[in-house]
Amino acid sequence: MAKRGKKYQQVAELINRDMEYFLVKKTKIASFDESVDLDLRLGVDPRHADQMVRGTVSLPHGTGKSVRVLALVNEAKQEEAKEAGADHVGLDDYIAKIEEGWAEIDVIVATPDVMGKIGKLGRQLGPRGLMPNPKSGTVTMDVADAVKEFKTGKIDFRVDKAGILHTSIGKASFDANEIRENLISFLQTIIKLRPASAKGAYIKSAYLSTTMGPSIPISRSSITAI
Repeated sequence: MAKRGKKYQQVAELINRDMEYFLVKKTKIASFDESVDLDLRLGVDPRHADQMVRGTVSLPHGTGKSVRVLALVNEAKQEEAKEAGADHVGLDDYIAKIEEGWAEIDVIVATPDVMGKIGKLGRQLGPRGLMPNPKSGTVTMDVADAVKEFKTGKIDFRVDKAGILHTSIGKASFDANEIRENLISFLQTIIKLRPASAKGAYIKSAYLSTTMGPSIPISRSSITAI
């Protein structure tokens, strides 16, 4: 087992199951504003299509991160995307850049009519979770609304092959109640997406942590209350 640093050990001693929403702020180690991360182990088998948990949620206080949005749209929609705040707007030129390895983006929004062109980028975008998809709200004719939502805190999530879901729900600089409200909003969304075919406990375990800090288990009573 890797040896933990002194600062990590000091904050790990602070962990108390009854105060997980507030203690996560105290576990900050780094000098930068660490993200507050959430890890869930779900009782699903993503190998079965009917047990794939995927969706989006608009966190009430955002994530605290600057999200770089690329709008892949035809000329008729490009001005709309720019006015909504998209960081990059275009189509063929950006498709070529992505094929060449360009990756300075966090979200891609596209309209349905250009997906035929974007489909060939699966090898580049798929592994990074960037391929536009109607289920995540990134394939839409309402380009302006989609861009604004992602710029102000809407996040896309998807359970991995092991049934683990990892996401960031804020920053360590957030007020403790802001972290709590973002967490509750996210968990409520996950609970609503429970597959009908999932058996037994759905949320098997949940942990909060800062980027560099130790994990704080979220109590079963907290999840039940949500």
